[in-house]
Amino acid sequence: MRTLPAVIDLVTAGRALGVGRTKSYELARTGHFPCPVLRVGRSYLVPTAGLLTLLGLNDTAGQPAPESE
Repeated sequence: MRTLPAVIDLVTAGRALGVGRTKSYELARTGHFPCPVLRVGRSYLVPTAGLLTLLGLNDTAGQPAPESE
């Protein structure tokens, strides 16, 4: 997973979630896309880390929290 880009386009993120192109844009425009979305100019980008967290695929999933001293 370390080879994934920092952000992916909205359509790709939507596909990973089983959401079509039109619905992905509708959700992003209304602020209801299920993970964070960045608006850069006319483009919508989704941080890969947020998508992986939503899907339960992030690197820290299942690891115990670090202990404080």
